[in-house]
Amino acid sequence: MSPLSAARAALRVYAAGAAVVLAQLLRRCAGLVEPVFPPQPDRVAIVTGGTDGIGYATAKYLARLGMHVIIAGNNEGKAEEVVSKIKEETLNDRVEFLYCDLASLASIRRFVETFKLKRLPLHVLINNAGVMMVPERKTQDGFEEHFGLNYLGHFLLTQLLLDTLRASGRPGRSARVVTVSSATHYVGELNMDDLQSRTCYSPHSAYAQSKLALVLFSYHLQRLLAAEGSHVTANVADPGVVDTELYRHVFWGTRLVQKVFAWLLFKTPEEGAWTSVYAAVAPQLEGVGGRYLYNERETASLKLTYSLRLQQELWAASCQMAGVLGGT
Repeated sequence: MSPLSAARAALRVYAAGAAVVLAQLLRRCAGLVEPVFPPQPDRVAIVTGGTDGIGYATAKYLARLGMHVIIAGNNEGKAEEVVSKIKEETLNDRVEFLYCDLASLASIRRFVETFKLKRLPLHVLINNAGVMMVPERKTQDGFEEHFGLNYLGHFLLTQLLLDTLRASGRPGRSARVVTVSSATHYVGELNMDDLQSRTCYSPHSAYAQSKLALVLFSYHLQRLLAAEGSHVTANVADPGVVDTELYRHVFWGTRLVQKVFAWLLFKTPEEGAWTSVYAAVAPQLEGVGGRYLYNERETASLKLTYSLRLQQELWAASCQMAGVLGGT
């Protein structure tokens, strides 16, 4: 990617964010009403990145609904405090932390092994963790970090947990995979010849590509699950522009807007979690997959995401990079 192309990618990302912020302002002026969801006793959920931001708010919401919540994350120093706080605020003692570094395929495999030793069912997997517009750097396995952590780590995690999800779902009570993307996927481009952004790195392009890949992955996963008659669904949740620490690497002007006007223009982490929780528990989504959800309702994703050919190409490449077997 040339410097000019990188600049254009940045402009497209910030333009997409500005459009979302404007829509959020109009929605806030019209009045926000927190959705109400039914209790979820005897259900088990895994939330990646659950010690901070949207992930923390999601984990807390699910715990309040009565779920057994397992937070998968790499912030061990914060884990004890977070788990204790969620237990205290929700009066739910079934909240725990298991270490999982999504930037390491080996760590993901160890997490899954540890989880499976608990002999628990798994009814909800929320692929939430991520990094945004970080400087160029690699995961432990040598992948560009946005692609490796945001996308490929969740791809492998989902693959390794599918057997437990399949065993946990049943007619009328499907297990659910919820993958968190963003509006930046609308300006993303998927270069199958350079998925790891090895030429002229652009953090904006790399981030948007990772979010685009997550949508393609979710749609193809849903097709495979439906074809086998599995009682597992896969959907995408778009939280909107949310006031979290993810913005520490963005353009200074955006950080200034966040600092001064976040109370008005950005969603709170709790509001940002609503769509993820909706995808995880809403009765109207029972048995429904392959949807892109924003503000607790279905909307259309980028036209490119519906390409079966591109879904299959990405899936095949991902299986090879993650070292797993997978159908097309």
